[in-house]
Amino acid sequence: MPDVLIPGPDHPITVEPTTRHVVVRVGDTVVADTRSALVLQESTYPAAYYLPPSDVDPLLLRASETTSHCPYKGDATYRDIETDTGTVHDAIWVYEHPHDAVAAIEGHMAFYPDKVELTVED
Repeated sequence: MPDVLIPGPDHPITVEPTTRHVVVRVGDTVVADTRSALVLQESTYPAAYYLPPSDVDPLLLRASETTSHCPYKGDATYRDIETDTGTVHDAIWVYEHPHDAVAAIEGHMAFYPDKVELTVED
């Protein structure tokens, strides 16, 4: 079993709800639209927005065989986004069973900002 690391002063992680309007697009296609995202701030990394799956269009998602492991968060699975203009591979990651320290993100979807257009407004 991989190591499980606990967030602390040397590697802090916070997860907070936000009511900011988060919209994810691929070209002209809206993939997700929510005011119920969670903001995960990990150490010095850029904040990541985790969206509830109910606010992501399931008809655009395809399972990917890609997986990864974070010792602080757990095992992630990935999704491709398929639109009329093509497929964006591994654009989304999800922690289906995250470690206890970040349990709030369970099942929520995060998007790579270099693969989609992610806008956040008040």
